Amino acid sequence: MRKFLVYFFLVWALVVVAGVSIMGLRGGISRKPPLEVFPDMDRQPKLRPQTVAGFAGFADGKSSRLHPAGTVSREAARDLDEVATGKKADGSFVDASPVAVTAELVSRGRERYDIYCAPCHGLAGDGNGFTTQFGMAAVAKLHDERLIKMADGEIFNTITHGKNLMYPYADKLVPRDRWAVISYVRALQLSRLGKKEEVPDAVRATLK
Repeated sequence: MRKFLVYFFLVWALVVVAGVSIMGLRGGISRKPPLEVFPDMDRQPKLRPQTVAGFAGFADGKSSRLHPAGTVSREAARDLDEVATGKKADGSFVDASPVAVTAELVSRGRERYDIYCAPCHGLAGDGNGFTTQFGMAAVAKLHDERLIKMADGEIFNTITHGKNLMYPYADKLVPRDRWAVISYVRALQLSRLGKKEEVPDAVRATLK
């Protein structure tokens, strides 16, 4: 029994020494390549994108193809003006949309709104989207006085960067589409809060 205990402690001591020796080198600086037990395909033969590598798969020898014309957005490449940022030169928010509001723009805004905004804010902008059925209660009502008085540039900024529980939508809506959504939001607000006297005579007769 005593011999067994001696062997046991000797093996245990060797394991401890080996473990400390190996683990103690973690974080150390060395010019030698690290010892890799499982390289996990960190280094493997491959072709760099858009390089001439004598690749036989394409006639020009390049390793990959360029994107088809018109498939890469160039919105972010232009200067950061009011259309792209929603802000003036002094950093304050623009009061009104710098994009001309047309029927086509509002129609585009409605389409984008129904896809990205209506699930939370509701089709009517009353904050009663279908996400409320799953316990999401803190949804802004677009007809609140605070949002009616909010500058278009600030709404643009919220769509771009998100706010509170709202995620940013810059990766889903290019700047012009964000302004289109804002134009439709203003139309929703006007439809709820507008006065009968503000409706043109030709249209007023069709109101119920």
